Parts: sequence; structure tokens; C-alpha cells
Amino acid sequence: MESDLSLVYVTGDLHGDINRFKTAAAKKLQPGDTLLICGDFGFVWDGSKQEQKTLAKLGEKKYNICFVEGTHENFDLLNKYEVSEWNGGKVHHIGGGVYHLMRGQVFTIEGLRIFAMGGGESPDLDIRVANGNWYPEESPSQQELIEGADNMAEYNNEVDIVLTHEPSAKVKEFLQMQFTEKSRLTLLNTYFEELSAAVDFKKWYFGSLHMDKYISATQVAVFNNILEATTAKNILSLS
Repeated sequence: MESDLSLVYVTGDLHGDINRFKTAAAKKLQPGDTLLICGDFGFVWDGSKQEQKTLAKLGEKKYNICFVEGTHENFDLLNKYEVSEWNGGKVHHIGGGVYHLMRGQVFTIEGLRIFAMGGGESPDLDIRVANGNWYPEESPSQQELIEGADNMAEYNNEVDIVLTHEPSAKVKEFLQMQFTEKSRLTLLNTYFEELSAAVDFKKWYFGSLHMDKYISATQVAVFNNILEATTAKNILSLS
């Protein structure tokens, strides 16, 4: 029996892997639910006919699919979509129930106030080629960061969810203590550190480190798992 209550869920980077939507676990999402993706959506990449067919199929899902940018996105293609407003914030409506949540926006979805700030910096930046497999737009502009801070101020710096690709500086440093390979802290990590100190939030989800880990009561790294938003209850797993 389906619930009359639509819910919001969070998962990590997809990198254009359609199989992430084909598992029995993913099929448990109900009509009207919303799946938030913490960057590297990967289905707006080459503009091919096959990609357009895939996006059309995703748009026909019974639930909404909403993503922030990661670092593996084709920003030239993404920015060709018309900017519109959806649930209180600016989006690129990819089609059907698929939305790109633009940077620095605050959305209200199923009663949850959600701050979205995608983007990051590729760790292998030195070997990437501009407008080939790398885009300078992967890092938020100063204007986008300022707009994000201004939008948060309109809500008295209070939200239920912070949805990003990258974590704050302290969280990234903490997690990198477990890694042999370390990526550098960026201006965006520092911005998020200041944001975490200034904003009252229930849960912060990020996906860039490709792990499923509860860092604290509020900070959650997500990759394969599908988590119920704000509770961080792992009710579904795509792994």
C-alpha cells in the first residue's frame, strides 16, 4: 500500500550510471517523492540522441530527480536550459520531473527548506582540458557565493537541509586523515566552513568523497545509499 505522504531522499554521485535507477531498492520510491543528488549527475554530458532518450525516461519517473552540480558536468549543455523557478528557487528544468537546482538557492520541498550549492574543484585539474572534459564553471563564482549567503539571510540562516557536492573544510580535513591520497582544500570548502558556523541546519549532505558515512549528527557523506532526508535513516541502498 502506497503512502499518501511524499518524502524527500538523498543519494550521491551517479556519474551517468542508469543502473542506479534500475535496482529494486530505487524502485521503492513512491509517486510524488523527491530524490536529491549530491552532484556529478552525469546525464547532461554529450548531448547525444541516446542521452536525450535517457533523460526523457528519467523525466517520466514517478518521483522527482533533483541534482546539484559536481565537477563532472558539461556546463555548456547545462547552461543552455532556460532558467525558471521551482519550489521557491531557480532551476534548470531538464524535463519531466528532472531539475537542476541552481547554486545558492533555497527550495521548499515537502515542507523541508533546502539550501543548494553545487560545484567543486576537480582533484586532477592539472590533466584536464578546458571545454573538453573540464569546465571552469565547476567552481562557484563569487557572485553565486554571495547570492547564496544573501538568500540564506532572507530565511534568517535557518534551513532543514544543506545539499552540496563538497564538504566544509573541517569535515574534509577529518575525512582525509583516513586517505593516502589527499586533495587540497579550496575556497569553496572554506566558504562551507563559514556557512556551517553561521547557519542553523538539521542535516548537511555531500557526495564528492564517494563514501557512505555519518560524520556527525548533522554532517553526512552519501554515495550509494539512499537516505531519508533529515532523519538520515538508511532505508534504501543502491549498492
